[in-house]
Amino acid sequence: MRKLINAPADVVADALRGLAAAHPSLRVDPEGRTVVRADAPRPGKVALVSGGGSGHEPLHAGFVGYGMLDAAAPGEVFTSPVPDQILAATLAVHGDAGVLHVVKNYTGDVLNFRVAAELAEDEEVEVAAAVVNDDVAVEDAVHTAGRRGTGGAVFVEKIAGALAEEGARLAQVADVAREVNERTRSFGVALSSCTVPAVGEPTFRLGEDEIELGIGIHGERGRERVRMMPAAEIVDVALTAIDADVPLRGAEVLVLVNGMGGTPLMEQYIAYAAAAEWLERHGATVARSLVGPFVTSLEMAGCMISVCRLTPELTRLWDAPVETPALRWGR
Repeated sequence: MRKLINAPADVVADALRGLAAAHPSLRVDPEGRTVVRADAPRPGKVALVSGGGSGHEPLHAGFVGYGMLDAAAPGEVFTSPVPDQILAATLAVHGDAGVLHVVKNYTGDVLNFRVAAELAEDEEVEVAAAVVNDDVAVEDAVHTAGRRGTGGAVFVEKIAGALAEEGARLAQVADVAREVNERTRSFGVALSSCTVPAVGEPTFRLGEDEIELGIGIHGERGRERVRMMPAAEIVDVALTAIDADVPLRGAEVLVLVNGMGGTPLMEQYIAYAAAAEWLERHGATVARSLVGPFVTSLEMAGCMISVCRLTPELTRLWDAPVETPALRWGR
């Protein structure tokens, strides 16, 4: 195992210390495993809290800041944060308008966020939850009942975060988060595995000419393994699966081509070009786009395509200013 780390047991704490040093405006607790927006809590503003296993950076800590999340709770690599950790993040950002938990649909995340919400309510903090389950590849997978939460988390956190920044009520922010999730679908493809530092060997094995279609962000098995194919054909598989689940013809869409951690940006743009051509041929209009490694799986090579069918209001909220370590525009 060749990784730029000090010791496998210290990777999350060390990474958080680096995040704190690089972004001193954030309040980072490497031992307590919380990342909090510098100006939180803000009276009158709904606070957004998310989190999940580490190894998906910049999700979620990289999206803490103006116009997006108020706090993140990073767990161990590919492991849910614990309830006390989520509670600490929730209490750190609660003003007086309530807190929205944005939760990817993995069993550990869902259960631990639910327990944390109950504990927060004991402290008289109103909590709502929005569960992200945008993956179309498989219905049930390892550690998941129902569809997995993947790249759509970026859309949910950005758009709900923008509405919260405008002073909307908790019910409104929760509703728009759920709407974005309902309008978003994702499909991932792995060209290689990844290695969890504490394990020291690849999560799965692919043959020299094999790829995995429909992969999860923790290396969970997808739909099938097939021979390597050109980028345009991989994109066709992904968008065909998305379109079969939610037809895209006639829609204005937001498209994310997401690198999984080990994919050069050049290849991500090749995939985006194929996606833009596919969508045009199938009668969809790309209104907004994002290309880059935003939801990764350590050093896995591959890509994930996420598509959200926009409305004028969702487009407006997507365009609203945001300033976080990993996403920023308009300020």
